[in-house]
Amino acid sequence: MGSMALSMKPTGWFQVAWSAEVEPGAVRRMRYFGQELIAYRGAGGKLTVMDAYCEHLGAHLGHGGTVNGDNIVCPFHGWEWNCQGRNVHIPYQERANKVRRIRVWPVVERNEGVFVWHDLEGRDPLYEVPDIFALFDDEAKAEDYYRAYPECVLSREALPIHPQYVIENGVDFAHFKFVHRTDEVPTFTRQDFDEWCFYADFDMKWRPSKTSSATGEAQVVHGGTQAFNAGISLGFSRSWGTANSRSLITVTPVDDETSDIRSTSWLEKLPGDDGPARPEKLERRVRVANNQFLADVNIWEHQRYTEPPGLATAEARGFRMVRRWARRFYPEGERGSGAAEQDAGVEAGLAAGSRED
Repeated sequence: MGSMALSMKPTGWFQVAWSAEVEPGAVRRMRYFGQELIAYRGAGGKLTVMDAYCEHLGAHLGHGGTVNGDNIVCPFHGWEWNCQGRNVHIPYQERANKVRRIRVWPVVERNEGVFVWHDLEGRDPLYEVPDIFALFDDEAKAEDYYRAYPECVLSREALPIHPQYVIENGVDFAHFKFVHRTDEVPTFTRQDFDEWCFYADFDMKWRPSKTSSATGEAQVVHGGTQAFNAGISLGFSRSWGTANSRSLITVTPVDDETSDIRSTSWLEKLPGDDGPARPEKLERRVRVANNQFLADVNIWEHQRYTEPPGLATAEARGFRMVRRWARRFYPEGERGSGAAEQDAGVEAGLAAGSRED
């Protein structure tokens, strides 16, 4: 992680899988926040995420564990644990162990994803995982869009990146021209911070690869994006221009050095999609959506978190606001360089930018 000063154990909701990856009756092994976890789906469809080790003698439930109804069965001695983490059956005695309990993580399934709540202070969830189809002001419905999984999802594992990169991307207007090839630097029309989320809307122009038959030149397309960040790890967005799309980018710490990053995109169903050219048209749209994510990841995986940053005057306000806002997601003593130093660093970057002007 290099000079990364921020804690890799922030508070919030984090994506740990896509729903389709946890099949009924199967046990999925996972490692996040430096801990071994398992996910399983019971007979009734309920999904459970819990610590991976049996509280009897410490066997790993993800290596040979099986699902019985809505319970997980240890492969070592057959002890059975329910989806609240309580022991409900010991094969060789009548009474279960009422004392020991496996930790169960708060979990939500939404928009084809599986999200767990992480908080070192052990609090109940402080905010909800939003529904991407109810989040924006366009009255969209999920049935207006194609499913995302598996065609329009991407993931990269164990990259040396911090979850905060996602939210900082939301105020970084200048990178769109150079990373995402917009025709000009976008214009922000909204930057609002609530207690646990923030909004960043902007308009932009770009030139798609398709050219006009009349002029032979690429026509400028006007579009924009509404972005909504829930916590520091879930980045939702709605984009419009040639067609509407929605996306979710998530970053989940694996350990103190690395994170898994996922992208999920939903493409709007358009008139003519059922025609003979449908496969090629959809493949092209999927490729465009995925490439936007990859363009960011290609930067993030080699980026070093800089404190203090050397900011241009125009971008300083956004970065100052987002870094101050983000501190609430770190427990006291886990905030890296500290609140005062972060404020001083951002102010120093702002002052340096002013002098250069």
